[in-house]
Amino acid sequence: MTDTEGGSATPTTDLRSIYTSSLAEIFAQLNLSLVVSTYQAGKVILVGFDRDTNPINPPCPTCDKPMGMAVHGGAPPARLTIGGQKSVSYLRNMPAVARKLEPAGKHDACYLPREIHITGDIDIHEMAYDADNELWLVNTRFCCLCTLDHDHSFTPRWRPKFVSAYAAEDRCHLNGLAMVDGRPKYVTALGETDSVGGWRANKASGGILIDVTTDEILLRGLSMPHSPHMHNGRLWLLEGGEGSLAWVDLQTRTWHTVAHLPGFTRGVDFYGPLAFIGLSQVRESATFSGLPLIERLGDQRTCGVWVVNIQTGQTVGFLRFESGVQEIFSVKVLPATHYPEIMEWENPKMAFSYVL
Repeated sequence: MTDTEGGSATPTTDLRSIYTSSLAEIFAQLNLSLVVSTYQAGKVILVGFDRDTNPINPPCPTCDKPMGMAVHGGAPPARLTIGGQKSVSYLRNMPAVARKLEPAGKHDACYLPREIHITGDIDIHEMAYDADNELWLVNTRFCCLCTLDHDHSFTPRWRPKFVSAYAAEDRCHLNGLAMVDGRPKYVTALGETDSVGGWRANKASGGILIDVTTDEILLRGLSMPHSPHMHNGRLWLLEGGEGSLAWVDLQTRTWHTVAHLPGFTRGVDFYGPLAFIGLSQVRESATFSGLPLIERLGDQRTCGVWVVNIQTGQTVGFLRFESGVQEIFSVKVLPATHYPEIMEWENPKMAFSYVL
């Protein structure tokens, strides 16, 4: 990494970060910003630069344990959906509202809350919209993929064949979801287990990749896999326990590490040849003890968003949180945006923002 580190992207004392000067260039060249969730800090963070490459500094909306997120519909995306501790929040981009925000002429997207669905505490992990605009959730507590309707907390749609029942027991820690042709196709889990929290016993190397359509386990031996994602015809995933990015050879059923990174890898989105990867410091706890990542990095783990060229494995830029955030869950690209904003329920402008 030869680039120099730039200034602070967030001036508040409780949330402070530094970034490489290349990050602003990447965002400007690709015409994008990012939205990042951190359940540990209870915030959804917008990361971007205005057209003069000044970092944006919107207040971070406070959320109830935000984890999985989905963006959908155009550029800028029309929808931003956020999974919380016991609910799913649906936000909609309102360009007319964005144009009226201060500073004048800066904002190119503004996401306003439109609906909330109460799920109960199902430990929502990744989420995605299918080809029919239906939202799919990884329901980790009940070890299933589910959808939502107005009459139920959730509707189970699929579970691994080795899980014998729907129960709020986190038996295998199902966590990641990759869509192919607008349908759920691949999921990751931390164990092939059917007992309460059974995945914990072999977390360092018990991770699996499953084909949803065939119920077949394609890979075993992964170290805390997360965030499978199909990009340019290739399946990618993160091994959190290794702190790495890898691609999967579905023919030989092997995986190939492209980059090792200085943190627990969880949450990734792709744009062209670049992967935007969330890094967490991870807590010193039983959950994260004994991982290859801990042995490799010791206490030198970091938290932030790393940008990796997937063709070379090289880091081309990063944003590192210095305080206020230690764990990242989801990272999503917001294409065709430089200066987005999320409006909270408590914002006085909500009372006077009308869309007819």
